[in-house]
Amino acid sequence: MTLTLAFVAVACLPAAFAALFCADEIIDRVACRWAEWREGRRERRTIARLDRALEADSLTRDIDLTEFDRDGRRPLEQVAADLRRLGGHRRAATGRSVVWHGAVIEAYDERLRAACQALGIPEHLADLDGVDREIERLRVEGLLHAAGLTLPAARPEQRQRHR
Repeated sequence: MTLTLAFVAVACLPAAFAALFCADEIIDRVACRWAEWREGRRERRTIARLDRALEADSLTRDIDLTEFDRDGRRPLEQVAADLRRLGGHRRAATGRSVVWHGAVIEAYDERLRAACQALGIPEHLADLDGVDREIERLRVEGLLHAAGLTLPAARPEQRQRHR
């Protein structure tokens, strides 16, 4: 029995020396892992508190997420690109025919309706005409901008020049 214990002691002696010499590194690694765990936990708690304070779920409550999985749905990025392109054509309609300008505005309004449907924003563009439709178009563009879809706005000097 004593001989067995002696062999075990001799076999474990290098491991004991390694643990003794590397103890500071082992303790440092454990302390770093503990600090990382605490920091991650603190961040998760802060994010949860912010979610509760801002009611983050209420921002997306009205968006129908099944619309994004529908076959044949145009990607929102493509709708946004169309809106930017058509918005540029709509503002630069000088020298074009009235029919062309009307078709561009109709296509622009169609893309606005598609973007509103994708983001769950109520719009009434199809129900209105004339100045009321222009006002609704501005309101919808503002709501889309607030939802994160940036559309190029006419520069103030362009608006004043066309008056």
